[in-house]
Amino acid sequence: MKPMAHLGVGIGWRPEIADAVERLSGLDWVEVVAENVCPGHLPESLLRLRERGTRVVPHGVSLGLGGADRPDAAKLAALGERAVALGAPLVTEHIAFVRTSSPVLEAGHLLPVPRTRDALDVLCENVRIAQDALPVPLALENIAALFAWPGEELTEGQFLTELVERTGVRLLIDVANLHTNRVNRGEDPAVVLDAIPLEALAYVHVAGGIERAGVWHDTHAHPVPPVVLDLLAELRSRVEPAGVLLERDDDFPSEAELAGELAAIRAVVTAGPAAPAAPITAGSADAARTEPDPIAEPDPVAESGPVAESTRTRVALGQAALLSALVAGTPVPEGFDRRRIRVQARALAAKRADVVAKVAPELPVILGGPDPYREAFLSYAKGRPMTSGYRRDALDFAEDLLIRDLPADPAARRRLTIWWRDRAGAKPPRRIVRWARTLSGRAA
Repeated sequence: MKPMAHLGVGIGWRPEIADAVERLSGLDWVEVVAENVCPGHLPESLLRLRERGTRVVPHGVSLGLGGADRPDAAKLAALGERAVALGAPLVTEHIAFVRTSSPVLEAGHLLPVPRTRDALDVLCENVRIAQDALPVPLALENIAALFAWPGEELTEGQFLTELVERTGVRLLIDVANLHTNRVNRGEDPAVVLDAIPLEALAYVHVAGGIERAGVWHDTHAHPVPPVVLDLLAELRSRVEPAGVLLERDDDFPSEAELAGELAAIRAVVTAGPAAPAAPITAGSADAARTEPDPIAEPDPVAESGPVAESTRTRVALGQAALLSALVAGTPVPEGFDRRRIRVQARALAAKRADVVAKVAPELPVILGGPDPYREAFLSYAKGRPMTSGYRRDALDFAEDLLIRDLPADPAARRRLTIWWRDRAGAKPPRRIVRWARTLSGRAA
């Protein structure tokens, strides 16, 4: 495996803090959510950062490489296009599943895969498909989870180690997620760090969260707590990371606070004697831009051929049962912590409401403000799981309201009708159409 190009200390670029990011002194690089940028129309702020030599790494959130289905070719192509447009040294994604195809359901969130042999086999094959399609190396992030799967066969360390050995993929270690899983699943971060191949480390994420009722919520909307910085120091004592990045996705603080958090991260990274690290060779950054990362020697398991369809089917059934319980209100599968699943279901619905309000900010205004909007959306979400993206979800929500002659205020209903028609290009269907859809099984 080639040495990882040095990145330094960076921050997640978001439109809401774009101006502040440009002004941050000593910033080495930024990471951008891949799905939020268009290769042919990059934000001016990102172009200015690139012009002054700031590296930009696309971070995907929608591939779902841990899902039972093979990766979507169009999504892979889109991620690759963004890497090329940004001149990125690598792209990153998550060890997670985000959807099921039977039934068609979208989580709108990163969900943990079971640490079983079946799930690992599927993940490894999906990763190899992605690596073959992408123009630059791939790194995968450990995710935060509110719950654990029953009947797991591997530890986190074993799962990640075998993934690297069988695919040669790099790891993006999120130390905030290690803390989340310590609180929520009782996993010792030090044990995980001791077990995984840190020579495969691409870079590190640092983020904030909050604990409520014994559950840690990885919000990316709170300051980085000391306990997460302590975990960064734990990792730093084992290896010198090529890059460390601060993530902030909501409730953005002042520019001075962002600068202070970056300074605290930089202090941890530079404190004490240098930890052992994979050597960084001159020119390796340029090489990483154009040459795929070599694949590690596979072990005998990796040489056993394609994953059997029966294996994918078993993984699919388990993921479908779980996701249906989370977003469609079906019974919680046997063995799961029902209280934690309820917490996760509420969190998914709340996130869905928040994201729809961002992609369609007119809806809360039309419905009389954030509170009436949220009440109406959460009521809708109970019976209508998301089956496509958030923009389609916004249209479906508006259509559902209009079918039920809502909102009650005629003026607001007219405004909602105009909003829906402008985007859907049709008249809202009458109640009888909705009934027909339900009877035919096409409605969710």
